[in-house]
Amino acid sequence: MDETLGTALRRWRDRLSPADVGRTSRPGRRAVGLRREELAELAGLSVDYVVRLEQGRATSPSAQVVASLARALQLQPMERDHAYRLAGLLPPQEGTISTHVPAGVQRMLARLGDFPVGVFSADWTLLSWTPAWAVLLGDPSARTPVERNLVRAVFGAGPSGLAAWPVLQEGDALRPALVADLRTALVDCPRDRGLVGLVEELRSSSAEFTRLWDEGAVGPHVSARKTIVHPQVGEVTCDCDVLTVPGCDVRLVVYTVAAGSADAEKLEFLRVTNGVRTDGPLPPGPGLFSTP
Repeated sequence: MDETLGTALRRWRDRLSPADVGRTSRPGRRAVGLRREELAELAGLSVDYVVRLEQGRATSPSAQVVASLARALQLQPMERDHAYRLAGLLPPQEGTISTHVPAGVQRMLARLGDFPVGVFSADWTLLSWTPAWAVLLGDPSARTPVERNLVRAVFGAGPSGLAAWPVLQEGDALRPALVADLRTALVDCPRDRGLVGLVEELRSSSAEFTRLWDEGAVGPHVSARKTIVHPQVGEVTCDCDVLTVPGCDVRLVVYTVAAGSADAEKLEFLRVTNGVRTDGPLPPGPGLFSTP
């Protein structure tokens, strides 16, 4: 029997446990692997669409859908390419930006759920994030991939970028660093139409981006110190570090604070309340977030 995308999705879904994706398995759970509802949530798709894909009633998923499913299912690169071919699509080519998040990075994120961590592609599009990221900066799930691009957000919508509320940065290093990093990405991925189009779009719409781009700086964006003006707990000042993954295009943006600080207490409060507004005071004691 020939394999279809639907049969492959079911096989890949069945081999994952809730713990692999940072979920708690409740006593008495009978489902083997992930439920369709869980896969749909992880991939940002409707449950009905996942059902139709698995049943073979949806036969022409877009490359964006396949990429989202590959990330959610923690596929290895060869499995990801197989998924593209089963969908009748060409796998990502050399010289283009990969949005694939390796399984090892996915498992690490599942175990770092208490930390605000976002995973970005080489063009600074947010691919995935931990629950703590969502409560600290606002849930990005309602945004389109275009709206989740940090460079476009910074140069088009002010310093808040992807956050749902204001984010203040010490100094003026973010914008030059992002432009320099984007130029480096263009050298590495010259055939990526999305990246080329992003640069052309920003050069035509932002005088500041054009000026910085024409200066010709090249280099990675690595770290910053930021203050998030959160509507529930007020100002939270964090160190923001960018970690790269050898052999992979993605980078992890990690927010940390000093252990035992007021900022740590605020982050812990947001974590335990899931960002839900309450009338009670912040819980006492040290937070769980600490600088390396």
